[in-house]
Amino acid sequence: MFTGIVEAVGTVTRLDQHDASASGGGGTSLTISNCSEILEDAHLGDSISINGTCLTVTEFTEDAFKVGVSPETLRLTNLGSLKEGSGVNLERAVSATTRMGGHFVQGHVDTIANILETRPDGNAITFRFQPKDKSILRYIVKKGYVTLDGASLTVTAVDDEAGWWEIMLIAYSQEKVVMARKKQGDDVNVEVDMVGKYVEKSVTAYFEGSAWDGGSMMEKMVQRMVDERLKNK
Repeated sequence: MFTGIVEAVGTVTRLDQHDASASGGGGTSLTISNCSEILEDAHLGDSISINGTCLTVTEFTEDAFKVGVSPETLRLTNLGSLKEGSGVNLERAVSATTRMGGHFVQGHVDTIANILETRPDGNAITFRFQPKDKSILRYIVKKGYVTLDGASLTVTAVDDEAGWWEIMLIAYSQEKVVMARKKQGDDVNVEVDMVGKYVEKSVTAYFEGSAWDGGSMMEKMVQRMVDERLKNK
């Protein structure tokens, strides 16, 4: 679990392609450097979000660490387009003392989105995105959260019919995340707010007359709200 608050921007310093015939079936090993600030308490097996993708530390030094990326992850995220010298957003998994400055982020990328447009707005930059999987737009709401390359950002505009949404990157954030370096045509990893998925499942279960195995507090809350609305009509 992560918060979407990027702790450091690391640099890809090595990519090792794995033989598809070998154990593991291909994939790539990434070495990320220039990130000593997130490795002070590192352990083998730790989870680190790289551009919003939860990956496992397999090796590390004082200033660099290594992760393995499966072929499936390379296909479904923008990690497959990384090159030596690419910058990546990094965040360690939450701890018991972590401040929840962003929102609950799993590190499970839902789709990638293409940058349709960038517009300056004073010292901020507005980015417009179009997702590869249009179905995720139902989870994108104005003033809601969305995770882009691992950064928790606020949606400023949505057009469901045209199939895009926008966010604004303030001057401070431009110095802290990789998106400020991106331009029209580039891709970003997208993870929608999982709360929306749970609400959708609860409401669907209620109206279809089915319940989650074991029930859920959220489902009961939704059911009570709907019952009260129907009663007052």
